[in-house]
Amino acid sequence: MAGRGPSPKDPTRRARRNAYLAPQTILRFEQAEPPDLPDWPGAGDWPQRTREWWLMWQASPQAEHFSSTEWDFLLDTALIHARLWSGESSAAAELRLRVAKFGATPEDRSRLRMQFAQADEADGRRPASEQTARERYAALREISPGGAVKT
Repeated sequence: MAGRGPSPKDPTRRARRNAYLAPQTILRFEQAEPPDLPDWPGAGDWPQRTREWWLMWQASPQAEHFSSTEWDFLLDTALIHARLWSGESSAAAELRLRVAKFGATPEDRSRLRMQFAQADEADGRRPASEQTARERYAALREISPGGAVKT
């Protein structure tokens, strides 16, 4: 018996082929230098925690892939961060959504398919086993329910 259910539909008659109909636009990447936090008119000075947060993003591995538009978006996000650290807790949800776009947490980086190069390098340094799986497990023996060893 070959299988269960109806035979597969002819691929030419499928409604969805998971193909993009619109052509993809290829952009030239232009790395931008991270800006300093500007003066914050009318609101006093930036909270110290926001200054530290900004320096952390400037030094992050993701920063080498930021263009001017991403730095501008992150600068707007710094304003939300400052609002949160100035006591406005309603800014927390928007801040969380915005920093997720930059890979702030391990979960965010996983979703964005980001991986640190160190992991790849560590895998490359790991010594490859000379033995095959069959050789590594050759000494293992199956034990029957009665306790007798099968060979």
